[in-house]
Amino acid sequence: MTLDQPDSAESEAVAAGVATARGRARRWLRRTVMVIAASIVAVTAFSFGYNAATPDRATAPIGAAYVQTGDISTRYRQWGDEGTPIVLVHGFIESADTWQYVAARLAAAGHRVYALDLDGFGYTHRGAPFDLDHQTSQLLEFITALHLERPVVVGHSSGAAIAAAATLRNPQAVGGLMFLDGDALATGAGSRSPLTHLLIEPYRTTLLRLAVRSDTLVESVYRKACGPGCPRLDAAGVDQWRRPLQIPGAEPALWAMLTLGVPGLPPARLAELATMPLPKSVVFGAQDSVFTSNAPTRTAEQIGAGTPTVIPGAAHLTPVNSPTPVATAILALADRATSDHQSLGGH
Repeated sequence: MTLDQPDSAESEAVAAGVATARGRARRWLRRTVMVIAASIVAVTAFSFGYNAATPDRATAPIGAAYVQTGDISTRYRQWGDEGTPIVLVHGFIESADTWQYVAARLAAAGHRVYALDLDGFGYTHRGAPFDLDHQTSQLLEFITALHLERPVVVGHSSGAAIAAAATLRNPQAVGGLMFLDGDALATGAGSRSPLTHLLIEPYRTTLLRLAVRSDTLVESVYRKACGPGCPRLDAAGVDQWRRPLQIPGAEPALWAMLTLGVPGLPPARLAELATMPLPKSVVFGAQDSVFTSNAPTRTAEQIGAGTPTVIPGAAHLTPVNSPTPVATAILALADRATSDHQSLGGH
């Protein structure tokens, strides 16, 4: 038995060491779980408290104009009281205000110009589902509600898909069509990834509000989309971009649209525009970082629009960084639309 004692002592030492290691692992695991649990409680408490302290608090500008379009009240802006009509359709996270520089030039050239806030954006009263079909209906009902006879319709960025879908659904409602910095294709861009399913309430509301409240972030996003040719944002400019995201219903609408992704049409459906005789044009900024350099030519060929117009040095937000070239291109399209309308016996 004396020969076995060293082995027995060694085994006991090993067992003790294992037990000690296990004890340390358990203590480390407990501490880690406690830290994670405490962090979750703290973050959740902060999130609930922050959300309660920062409720929806913005309102539409004084004197904002509205028109009933189906089941929603659509906010819009108008420039000019006479002349052939032009309807301007904004893109993602934009509003009717995005068009203010272009619209003023079009009105000065003798046109009635209208820009609407698509459902889910701007100051239009939110009404789900905020998808392509719903916004297309809104645009067509807007044209009808204001008694606009075959206006030229211009869609910027994702607004190109709305303008295209409206034209395909009711060709008689549109007198001319322009894609501005948009190809109107359903590419899945911006669609919600599986990871974002983990971002639940109240955390997503907190993150959205923190982001929107950041002047630096608003200015950064603006500069990236607009490029060096854009006017610098002052306090009023920051507010113009931020305020629509702070009105009642803006946050759930934005989250719903982030889930859907950028609206668009299948290539085969979009190609049907090429068979339509109405005047069409495609305009892009040469420095548009959202699309590849061949996007203008490819898009123009797909919808039968002829040679595209490319604005030198312009980034994606051409209605702001290049209002004069954009207005010139729209006026050229409007002249073509008016000539076609008159040749067909219009008034």
